[in-house]
Amino acid sequence: MDSQDRSGGAAVDHQIIGPNVLRARKNRGATQEEVARASGLSRAAYRAIEKGRSVPQVENLRSIARALSVPVRELVSPAPQLENVRFRSLKRLKTRDQILLDVARWLHDFAELENLLDDHCAHTLDALVEQAVELRGQGIEAVASAAREHFGLSAREPVHDICGLLESQGVKVLQVHVASDAFLGLSVAARDGGPAVIVNTWERLPVERWIFSAAHELGHLVLHLGAYDVRAQAEDPDQEREAEVFASHFLMPDAVFRREWEDTAGCSLLDRVLKVKRVFRVSWRAVVFRVSEGLPEEQRARLWRRVHAEHKRRTGQTLLKLQEPGSVPKSVFQSPAILSPAGREPARLDVHDFQGDRLALLVRRAVERELISLSRGAEILGLTNGEMRERTASWVA
Repeated sequence: MDSQDRSGGAAVDHQIIGPNVLRARKNRGATQEEVARASGLSRAAYRAIEKGRSVPQVENLRSIARALSVPVRELVSPAPQLENVRFRSLKRLKTRDQILLDVARWLHDFAELENLLDDHCAHTLDALVEQAVELRGQGIEAVASAAREHFGLSAREPVHDICGLLESQGVKVLQVHVASDAFLGLSVAARDGGPAVIVNTWERLPVERWIFSAAHELGHLVLHLGAYDVRAQAEDPDQEREAEVFASHFLMPDAVFRREWEDTAGCSLLDRVLKVKRVFRVSWRAVVFRVSEGLPEEQRARLWRRVHAEHKRRTGQTLLKLQEPGSVPKSVFQSPAILSPAGREPARLDVHDFQGDRLALLVRRAVERELISLSRGAEILGLTNGEMRERTASWVA
């Protein structure tokens, strides 16, 4: 490929392609030799491209993109940068830079569609952030209550569709798939194209965790905007605790939670937990943690042991990863990190309980008005061209 993109675009800088190819290869965990072979190139030719010493021909660039399972655009476009991000994880992620890049490109695509269609959903969080500052002295529970009111929820109303709820107030929602339980989500401030909530929807994490993570990141957007710095990577225990409390009370307002809990008083402890968890679409852990708030340590431990024992007796399967029979690590029932994915999630929700709508709707409208091509729509939605064709056929049906 010469320095002019033959599709009619701007000149392509080989100093951009090289680093992009290198990043994509490392994210895929492949060697230079593997990518070169899959691309039909010699290792020397591939290495020269990755080092930025040569610009690939169009067909070679497409072959490299196929080998790396990325769109060509990702290899020829300057990598967008995010600064106002809260991205913390329990351990260092090798794919952190790629996740940030994917999120930045997603936000760019989202803004591009909104501009093409002249359809912008302004966010409404600024007023809530100001209100949170005033309410902090009354506790995080008061902030969560104000947030529910801001989102139009009544004091006794469960959150039935958190993705739709966030999107209705201009908060963008993205699902990413990262094979790690050390990373549950991140959020982006309005200054960088947000506000946006990004949730790890890896299949080994329960849907209840996805929902709680979205509420957790909303808590950060409301409470901790001063901590939005992409360079910070270590968890802040105090901020995590506040975000967990916010999420718990946002999803399970105290008055209705207590009513639901008392209404099930005639059931076994396990059945009470499972019924209440279905009402609020949270993990069984979130329910038990909430019930145990304020109890002495021994009573809290006894409550966790009882739920685990009843489930084990009924199903023969373990809920908690315990060190020995009858033991419950203090970290389980004392820490506010109540949704550790260790162990099972009984009576699980499914993927349809956590599904964003706005981006897909914008893509459909842009495709139908011929503002973007089918392949561009597929790229934005992370679909293959075949999957995109199937989706458009479904639209017509």
